[in-house]
Amino acid sequence: MTAAAATAATAARVRVFAMMDSDGDQVITRHDYLSRIDRTVLATGRTEDDPLVVAARTEGIKAWSAMDANNDGKLTFDEYNAWVGADKFDNVCRFALGALFDLVDADRDGALDRAEFTTLRTALNNPPDNAAAAFDALDADGDGRVDRDAYLASIRAYIVGDSSPMGEALY
Repeated sequence: MTAAAATAATAARVRVFAMMDSDGDQVITRHDYLSRIDRTVLATGRTEDDPLVVAARTEGIKAWSAMDANNDGKLTFDEYNAWVGADKFDNVCRFALGALFDLVDADRDGALDRAEFTTLRTALNNPPDNAAAAFDALDADGDGRVDRDAYLASIRAYIVGDSSPMGEALY
């Protein structure tokens, strides 16, 4: 990784960490992390027995367990920064984030419209205006939809320090 990519990755991770730290105390707790799922479920009106909610909770718990390697129930920025990367995204985060995407994909077509995308990103602690700009950045063909693969690829690019128009718009 080049020095510029490392600097970009660290800056991105600081922003993502702050987004996950829902109470702003500089530590992500299990509650902080899993509350993302609660907010998404609430925003979509789904019930706890919905298979997509069950999947999101299962993947969220797996991701939290992987991140909280010392099992102390909290994650500092240094722990998160040391843990996160392309491999962890591909093998852990992609599934948790994909399950959240699926929760808001009301028609289950593998793509989000602007309203669904804004619902998701707002539930994940992004301001609605930033979510709208991020949607525009990802809707490259202007069809009013963002597909799951493009969404996940953009998040991956952002946390590894590659160019990510969505990441830059969100933060």
